[in-house]
Amino acid sequence: MTISPQHVVRLHYVLCDSAEQVLDDSRRREAPLEYLHGHANILPGLEAALAGLCGGDTRDIHLAPEEAYGAHEPDLVQTVARTAFPGVETLSPGMRFQAQGPDGPRTVTLVEADDTQVTVDANHPLAGQSLVFRVDILDVRPARRAELAKGHPLAADVEASEVEDRKQ
Repeated sequence: MTISPQHVVRLHYVLCDSAEQVLDDSRRREAPLEYLHGHANILPGLEAALAGLCGGDTRDIHLAPEEAYGAHEPDLVQTVARTAFPGVETLSPGMRFQAQGPDGPRTVTLVEADDTQVTVDANHPLAGQSLVFRVDILDVRPARRAELAKGHPLAADVEASEVEDRKQ
């Protein structure tokens, strides 16, 4: 079956940066990625590149930053007062925090800190990077009604319980 909108896709992937360093591998979790094609459940560039592939296909998909997590935006790097982190005694580069942004909660990464100031970066950690997804398409199937209604794949037992709930 071909990957197209309204289909559930199961795949394994290895995500690498442009230097071929492995950043993520779905096999390490022993759980393939499962998503509903055409419902913006994955990176837009990856979803577009997967369209038309079939179960059993294997591909290396190269994504430019704008097809993945976007360009690194310098205005998302800000320096704030150390007092913005009450109750946090030790601040180290790489720590992540939830912050309130104009569009809701955002994760920020601590870049540097001293006794009075903290520099944080609200860019996605992979912003500005070209990425390679090595994908193995395990299977493709038509989405069930409940999955289309929810906008993402559901476990078979979840859909069965929802059907039973509607009967009662």
